[in-house]
Amino acid sequence: MRRLHLIKHSMPVKVPEGPSREWVLGDEGRALSARLGTRLAGEGIVRFVASAEPKARETAEVMAAGLGVPCEVADGLHEQEREGAPFLAAPADFEAVMRDFFARPAERVFGEETADEAHARYAAALERVIAGSGDDGSLAVVSHGTVMALFIARHNRIDPFPLWRSLGLPSSAVLSLPELRLLDVIQTPGA
Repeated sequence: MRRLHLIKHSMPVKVPEGPSREWVLGDEGRALSARLGTRLAGEGIVRFVASAEPKARETAEVMAAGLGVPCEVADGLHEQEREGAPFLAAPADFEAVMRDFFARPAERVFGEETADEAHARYAAALERVIAGSGDDGSLAVVSHGTVMALFIARHNRIDPFPLWRSLGLPSSAVLSLPELRLLDVIQTPGA
């Protein structure tokens, strides 16, 4: 069975004074990426496609190199646009904002993009990637938790907030192709 692995990027080095879209992986993030890549070795992945954000692109590059498969970047796979939003250091504060974001998808709750807008952009980009991937083997797309949760939840009629909370750094949500049915969530071993 051909599958789509939607992979949440690995642990970035957080720089509170800089936008999260510019964050990169450190040693821990690269090591976690390699561990998840090793776990995915038997999944038949023949290609990685990544968001242009450094933390996602670097996650994909580490995993693709470990599996010996090609890796490329595609437009539109970036995280929900929130450059103007404040950095919320306390996890409880961030979770409260995200709960509200998912609960009010048509409203600008956090950042410059509503949940509906972020979903529409990400879904269109993902559809282009899937359409261009051919029919051989499984595809891995490395992106971001919020847009992944929106996409998966809407295709599987589940609540996006608990899904979003469950996605580790990194992790892989495994979907069937072409149905996009959620089959499994694979967490990083030992994380």
